[in-house]
Amino acid sequence: MLQLKIVSPEKIEFEGDVESVLVPGTLGQFEILVNHAPIISSLDKGRVVYTLPGGEKRTLDIFGGFVEVQKNVVSLCIELIEA
Repeated sequence: MLQLKIVSPEKIEFEGDVESVLVPGTLGQFEILVNHAPIISSLDKGRVVYTLPGGEKRTLDIFGGFVEVQKNVVSLCIELIEA
């Protein structure tokens, strides 16, 4: 299981356990699974998709940001696209 924390300038958007996270990296979309190698990457405009335990998928449309992965902890600092 991964620990995911998604933070925008306004608030903490999500914090909890997830099975996977799909992010729009600057060089292309990539998926983060359990035991992913440590990484820091910039994010482009696109959609973040994270899968909760049990298989429910949630999405966030972002303008950009950064992701850090270390020891099954995924931290996203993002700017949301205004609805």
